[in-house]
Formats: sequence, C-alpha cells, structure tokens
Amino acid sequence: MSAMGDVAMTVPVIRAFVNQNPDVKITVVSRPFFKPFFDGIPNVDFFDVDVKERHKGFAGLMRLYSDLKKLNIDAVADLHNVLRSQIIRTLFALSGKKIAATDKGRADKKALTRSENKIFKPVKTMVQRHIETFKKLGFPVDLSNPKFPQKAVLSQEILKFTGEKSNQNWIGIAPFAQYESKVYPSDLMQKVIDGLASDTNNKIFLFGGGNKEIEILNTLASGKENVINAAGKLKLPQELDLISNLDVMLSMDSGNAHIAAMLGKKVISLWGATHPFAGFAPFKQPLENCVVSDREKFPLLPTSVYGNKKVEGYQDAMRTIAPETVVEKIKSSLKSKTPN
Repeated sequence: MSAMGDVAMTVPVIRAFVNQNPDVKITVVSRPFFKPFFDGIPNVDFFDVDVKERHKGFAGLMRLYSDLKKLNIDAVADLHNVLRSQIIRTLFALSGKKIAATDKGRADKKALTRSENKIFKPVKTMVQRHIETFKKLGFPVDLSNPKFPQKAVLSQEILKFTGEKSNQNWIGIAPFAQYESKVYPSDLMQKVIDGLASDTNNKIFLFGGGNKEIEILNTLASGKENVINAAGKLKLPQELDLISNLDVMLSMDSGNAHIAAMLGKKVISLWGATHPFAGFAPFKQPLENCVVSDREKFPLLPTSVYGNKKVEGYQDAMRTIAPETVVEKIKSSLKSKTPN
C-alpha cells in the first residue's frame, strides 16, 4: 500500500522468487492501481485493498485481516513495514503464522542525510532488504542474474498513438517527482529535450499525470514532431507496454525510474536533494547512470531520503547538472543498445 516506486521495486524480487520457488504461491496485497505491475508473473495472485471504504480505518484493518485469513496464508512478508501492515502481520503472528518484515534501515539513512557527522557511503538497497525478508521466511532469492519480461507487443490502439518504431530510438522522459527538490528545472529539461529532438532518428515520449503536469509537458513538446506527450493519453497497462518498448528512460528519483527498471529498460536518473546511496537507485542500473548534483558546491547533499526536507540555499542544487551531460548520457546509452 506504498508509493508507486516502492511497489515497483518489489517486482524483480517477487519475479525471481516465483521462478526459484515454482511450488509456492504469492498473493500481493496492495492498491488495485498497482495490479498491472504483477500481471503475467506466474503463481502470483493480487488482492485489492480498498482503503477508501471496506478496508478504511482500524475497523477496515480488521476486515482486511479477516479477508486475508480466508486465503489460507502460511506466511506473511511485510515489505512495507508501516503501522497498518505491522498490525496485519501481528494478527497473523498471533494466529500462529510465520512473519517477517523488511528492515528499512532508517538509522543508516539518517546517518547519510544528516548535516553533521554525515556518513557518506551506500546503504543496502531496498531490493536487498526485501531479499533478506524472504530469507527470514526460509526462501533465499538469487537476483544475480535476473530475468525480465519480453518487450510487449503494442496494440493497434497504442500504435495509433506512437506510430511504428522501425529503426528509431524511443526515449522516455519522466520529468516530475513528488517533491520539488527532486525535479530538474523545466528550462534545463527543455534544453535536454531540444538536444535529443534535434536528431530526427529519436522519438521522445513524455510521461506525467494531472492537469498541471500535462500543461508543462505540452510546453516541453511544443513545435517538435518527434516529441509526444503521453500523459493522460494511455491507461497504466498501456503505459507499461510502451515503456517496455523504450530504448532508455530518463527519470527523476521517482516511480517511473523503478517502473522502467523492473521491465529491464536502461534508466538514466537525475538526483537533487536525494542520492542513490540511500538505497533507491533503479534496479540493476550502473551507478554512473545516476547523475547526481555537485556535492562540492552543495556539501550537505543528500539532505533527505525522500526529498521532503527543504534546506535553505539548496533550491538550485540540480542546476549543477548540465543539460549537455544528460544528453550525452542518453546518447551513450543508445550506442550500447541491447535487445530486450
């Protein structure tokens, strides 16, 4: 029941789990919006949590526990580890079921982001932490050689929107994040898009949601035939199919980076107040694809795990990432295309 990126980071772990434990069935308990993330993974069922009505509040949690009990669950892996999930797993523990929860490593992350006595070194990734959770339940998961889904065959409805790919480079750009401190400035993003769009062999798809973001994306795409605003045009399953056909995704530290990564796509990510060392780097992406703001000019970085903490004078940290650097990263990634 977490944020989009957090849910997407569980997908490679669950996919590997069922491949390596084909006699075990998993039921993913989450918001219905995220169900398409798990479609097509064998031995995985999805349970919709109705947080607005049936499962709302404490009484709703009791109903959720009652509903889940009917599934004859043998063990619970709490990959969220917040109050609601803690209550549910405790009820299962009291009924004699085996439970395990993901350690979010809050102390390590605090040491990384504090302003004084900062310990600037990578902490465990969330994927590693989820693997440890399943290990506690007696199920080791090996992600050293992960398997990704084949790229989707695009429906005629999507092709009417995208056009045929032929030999073009398809580039996704998701320029937004939940917090402003993680968003690359629009004027610089415009330069990135202009630089990529100048090559007519590139077709660029912009991702976002909501009226305000759609308006910004329309401005970024304005006057360029090979830049297409996908926001509000496709449903989530269609967006996933489109993303699976991209050659590279440019994203902030946000959900789209993790969605592309769970589909085995190359991801270039831009980092402002946050940092990949906090354990949220996109899955199986090389560190050099995480383009970070200049710590010499802004030595307190990272100032936040999630980007929700504001530090005076650090509003322009992402301006230390030159658009030319971003364009070259993407071009370099396209030169080393690998089929998927």
